[in-house]
Order: sequence, then C-alpha cells, then structure tokens
Amino acid sequence: MNKFLWKGIIRDKSRSLVPAIVVAIGVFFVIFLDGILGGMMNNMVEMSAKYQTGHLKVMTRAYLENEDQKPNDLAILDVDSLLNELKQQFPEVDWNPRIYYGGLLDIPDAHGETRAQGPVTATAYDLLSLGSSETHRIDLQKAITAGHTIQHPMEIMVSHDFAENFGVKPGDTVTFFGTTMYGSMTFTNFTVAGIVRFGVGLLDKGAIITDLADTRQMLDMDNAAGEILGYLPGDHYNMEQAEAIKTAFNVRHEASNDEYTPVMLELADQNSMRGTLAYANSVSAIMVFLLVLALSVVLWNTGILGGIRRYNEFGIRLAMGEEKGHIYRTLLIESLFIGIIGSFAGTVLGLCLSLYLSKYGISYGQMLDNVNMMLDPVIRSIVTPRMFYIGFIPGVISMLIGSALAGIAIYKRKTAVLFKELG
Repeated sequence: MNKFLWKGIIRDKSRSLVPAIVVAIGVFFVIFLDGILGGMMNNMVEMSAKYQTGHLKVMTRAYLENEDQKPNDLAILDVDSLLNELKQQFPEVDWNPRIYYGGLLDIPDAHGETRAQGPVTATAYDLLSLGSSETHRIDLQKAITAGHTIQHPMEIMVSHDFAENFGVKPGDTVTFFGTTMYGSMTFTNFTVAGIVRFGVGLLDKGAIITDLADTRQMLDMDNAAGEILGYLPGDHYNMEQAEAIKTAFNVRHEASNDEYTPVMLELADQNSMRGTLAYANSVSAIMVFLLVLALSVVLWNTGILGGIRRYNEFGIRLAMGEEKGHIYRTLLIESLFIGIIGSFAGTVLGLCLSLYLSKYGISYGQMLDNVNMMLDPVIRSIVTPRMFYIGFIPGVISMLIGSALAGIAIYKRKTAVLFKELG
C-alpha cells in the first residue's frame, strides 16, 4: 500500500508539488535561522572569551567585588605559584595571566614636546614568552593595519581610531602616564610597533596592547596579574566542563577567609552570559514552535484545496466500499511522505546556505560603531549536528497536522448522496 501511495505522489505532481514546496521553504528558514542565531551566540561567546572573560577566569575575592574597576591593587600575587597549581590540577586548560589598566598616552612632536594626549584602556598579554598562544588567540596578526606585532620589549600597539585621531604611526615614540599597583605615578616610553583594527568599537576607539612583562615592570606588578584566563581544549566553550572545573577549584579554596584568596568564575557567570545563552535557546525553541504553527495553517488550507480537488476521488473510494478511516489513514501517510520530501529539500538548501555563510559570513561592522558589546563585525553561520534533523520536526509535523485537519472532511461525507454527486 505504501508503495502504491508513493507512486501516486511521484506521478501526480499536482497532488504533492505545492505542499512539498511550502514545507521546503519553511524548513529552509528553520535551518537558516538556526544557523544564524547559533552563529551570533557563538560570535558573542568567542569574542567575550578572547578579550574579556576566558572560558574560566581566576582573580582574588577582593578584585571580584570591584571587577568593573579593574583594581590592580587587589591583583593576584605570586602568580607563578598559582599557575603551577592550576596547570597541575587542570592540565587540559590553557592558562594565561593578563593585566587590564588605563591611563593617558602622550604623543610628542618632533622636538619632544607634547603634541597631543588621549585617554586609553590597555590590556597586557603574554606575547613574547615562548609557546604563548595569545597572539593567535586574539587574532592580532589579522588585525594589523600598519606595522607589525610586538616583537621586542617596550613596544606597544595602538588601536586604529586612536592612531587616526592623534596622528600616531608605527615607529613613533609615545609616553604612557598611569598609576602603579601601589598608587604611585608611572611614566614609561614605548615604541609603536603597529596599528590594529579589530572591527569592534570597544577595542578600536582608545585601546592599546602591551606585553605582560613590560607592564609588570611599569606597574610594579612583579609576578602579579589582575586576572588569569583559562581556555578549554580547542578554544571551544563547554558549559558543563567549565562548571565542573570551577566547582573543583573553588571547593579547594573555600575554607580560607583571606580576601586575596583566588576564586574562579566560568564564562556563563560573567556579563550576564548565562541568561543570554538561555534566552537564545528559548528563542530557538519558540521559533520552531511558531513555524510549526504557521506551516500547519498554510498546509491546512493547502490540504482543504487539495481535498476539494480530490472530492470526487474520495467519493468514488467511499462508494466502492472503502472505509472512511482507511482513506483518512492513507491521506496521513501521503502527507508523511510529502513532509519528508519537503523537509529533505529544505534541509539541503538550508545547510548549503549555512555552509556558505560559515565561510564568508555577513559583514555588519558599520552597525557596531556605537555598540559597546564584544561582537565580531562579520557574523558567520555555524553548522551543528542538530541542523541535519531539526527541520524535519516542523516539516513533517506541520504537514501531518495540516492534512489531519483537512482530512476531517472525509468523515462528513454521506454515502447516501455519493451516487447523486457522481451522477
């Protein structure tokens, strides 16, 4: 029977073509939107992890209470000892100390007199140590618009917008004015190694990058760091794994009452990311539900129109003694086949577009000029295993619901008037 129904669907295009196209379009949008939404969330998670939160972050309890201020006077001391502990306890994680600070950058003229000054926010990465992955992690090489990466001590990299506003070029000597870990003033000369542009407003407007060793010397932070960021294998965030590591570390240190005791957070604990990730998952689920509902209504109408066209067919089958229940079941089986065909076609099209966008992406950098969020200016779709089957859920279910609703009309047919209708 199924073989007979399958042949009918293939041979009678008027019966299956329109519903299959409707299902394919709906499934295509499910796959496309799932990939784009996933790409946006992945974009936000990756950018936040690279530059702000890591997958895991260690700091002192006192630093945590004032984290927004980046209080280096409450920084971690004896960092090397803590790093050894972390590497022994969690060897799969890549641990990297960083220092965040701010100050003024003085740009002199040809005579060494101050030509311009501007406020800057600075981040010190471990860029010159052998085996450090920080340069690759923050895509520093790709972000260079002029000059080169930091290759020698006392070199600095300046953001594109700052350099453009104050006329800073690679090779220039600039002076940083700031405060040390102990509150005293510091004045340090740097050579501009390069100009960088990440395409993110927070990083491009007034940021500088320095090497960790130079910064420690400048801020009197020998063997100290404001934060230690940890990255899971492959730089891929896994909430369950991060939660387990965080819990194991914090349990080990919870007995201490010292405000300088280290405490660990995971990415989801920072910048409201846990709520944001939960919200994104809810939006995805609601999107699928609404699409099922919309497709069901459309396919219901399509089924009614198809049922009207097949009115005589159903009448003949009933007049020949076929049970109404059997006709209804065959209609549902037909809709199942059509739903599978449409879902398969929509999934293939959606995956093809998602694969294309995962490679080339969509640039929307100009829209982010005034957005204070860590977002990559090029949004790329992601292809996940669930995209291979998620489209079949609304595709098949909506087709079945539409046909089930339209097929109710079969039970309203009265055998007594069939011959009058067929006469």
